[in-house]
Amino acid sequence: MTKGFSFVVDVAGLRLDKFVGERCPELSRTHAQQLIRDGFITVNGKSAKPSLKLNAGDKVDIVIPPEPISHLEPENIPLKIVYEDKDLLVIDKPAGLPVHPAPGHPSHTLVNAVLSHLPSLEKEAGSLRPGIVHRLDKDTSGLLIVAKNRLAQANLSQQFKSRIVKKTYITLVQGKLTPEKGTIEAAIGRDPSHRQRMAIVARGREARTEYRVIKYIGNYSLLEIKPETGRTHQIRVHLAAIGFPVVGDATYGLKSSRFPRQFLHASKITFKLPSTDKEITLESPLPPDLEQVLREIS
Repeated sequence: MTKGFSFVVDVAGLRLDKFVGERCPELSRTHAQQLIRDGFITVNGKSAKPSLKLNAGDKVDIVIPPEPISHLEPENIPLKIVYEDKDLLVIDKPAGLPVHPAPGHPSHTLVNAVLSHLPSLEKEAGSLRPGIVHRLDKDTSGLLIVAKNRLAQANLSQQFKSRIVKKTYITLVQGKLTPEKGTIEAAIGRDPSHRQRMAIVARGREARTEYRVIKYIGNYSLLEIKPETGRTHQIRVHLAAIGFPVVGDATYGLKSSRFPRQFLHASKITFKLPSTDKEITLESPLPPDLEQVLREIS
């Protein structure tokens, strides 16, 4: 169960992580620092660094999320594998399938499915997110890379960090987005008012998204999106921030019975194979439910 606390600082000069540790002794300093970095702990409603020196009168809000899942079970969930070698899998993930277990969905995730396909993966890759080097939102479909061993996972993680991996998404927004090509640059962090959401915030992490209009369909724009950074919910947050939220996105736009899920699909990914350094590009067509949306609005 999520727990929340609020404190008012009475003595100036204490580091934020130390203050949290004193007020919540059940948290180790490392855990407190991670919660601060993840945006679960704020000062005067804003994200902060663990080293921030507090002032008397500052208000510190602390949210402690539930404990993570402690064990993973293989589940016989069908996977659409578009590429596989000794180092990795590339899976065409369906919408509605979470990538890994978390509070609210402890099982029936892509990780559970991958463990059924590769029983040795949990032991080889370790952690509760074995092989996961990037994510797609639960209701986003498309291409996802899963590493089979620690060396491949380290290699792919470095490729993402160095922005060697290039990802392309297809999305639909309401309205005619102009100009037809552009770049959205705005820092993203936890929304201080809604901890489960992300938002454009001054102290957030840099985020950059390129877009191109593929075509206008009535009062909608079908877009090709190329995120240069990989922030949580980046495409959805950036498009909502400029007034063109992703169709069907109930979190950052409007829920609609006409669009049962967000129209966002990871359609192409380019990366280097860990063992050979050869660059490959894989593609995934729009799934039937999104093709049906396009037919209905045409």
